[in-house]
Amino acid sequence: MPPAARRAEIEDALTPELLTAVAGARRRALRDGDRQIDTAHLLHSLVESDPETAAALGEGDRLARVLGYLVQRSIGYGLRWQRAVEDTGSALPVVRGCENAAAGWSPGAAAALAGAFDRAARRGDRRVCGLDLLAALAADPDNRAAEVLRRAGVDPLALAARIEAPSQQV
Repeated sequence: MPPAARRAEIEDALTPELLTAVAGARRRALRDGDRQIDTAHLLHSLVESDPETAAALGEGDRLARVLGYLVQRSIGYGLRWQRAVEDTGSALPVVRGCENAAAGWSPGAAAALAGAFDRAARRGDRRVCGLDLLAALAADPDNRAAEVLRRAGVDPLALAARIEAPSQQV
């Protein structure tokens, strides 16, 4: 399947909120002069465009701290990330067939997308939602999104576990 067709197929499997977040992450990467969409771009766009994702992070101070670190990305500590490829060293695999669709994505972001598809499939859902991607972002402690979460006082692995626990879905 040609890369454009595969990309369209993948985008059709995303909920409208997640599709909006992915488009926002793409615009954010371009605006920041980054070569690739990375996990912090995805986290930032998810928090801004998906109410379920924002709710999963918690209300009040925690959410404000996460947003604060994400906003600082382009003017503060995130400058060291600009124009550098995110390579988390993660053992998370990229789903076969997603390689071409994830062109322009960092290895960590592509792995998170693959993990989101896996999570949706385990739920028996053909649509991937923002919580699927948030859980995948948080499950890799070495990516930029997890670094932002930690700096904001959110334990990424505890967040991923909480999202995965069916009784505690938000």
